[in-house]
Amino acid sequence: MNSLLSIPYIVWLIISAIFFAVGEFVSKKFAIDRKLIYIAYILIAYTLGILAWLPAIVQKNQLSIVGTIWSVLSLLATILIGILIFNEKLSVLGIFGIITAFISIILLSIG
Repeated sequence: MNSLLSIPYIVWLIISAIFFAVGEFVSKKFAIDRKLIYIAYILIAYTLGILAWLPAIVQKNQLSIVGTIWSVLSLLATILIGILIFNEKLSVLGIFGIITAFISIILLSIG
């Protein structure tokens, strides 16, 4: 476990958010084409995301900061998948929300 904790918590949060985003991607694929194999992929992706979350919370031990950073990272990854892969559109208000999300990560990281 000590070797896992030598990796910075932000790296674990990014890895966790990526697995979450993969789960979101496969969920969208399942919504389009209901193949049962997608359910297994979804469960694997979310499980790996949770496992990557654990070293981050153990290392930082501040749920409010780690949880907020993870939420924003996973949200941004999900938005990018929606826009870049599934050609979804984002409103001006949505863009403003993303900007404020970045600001929240910066403020939480400084604090």
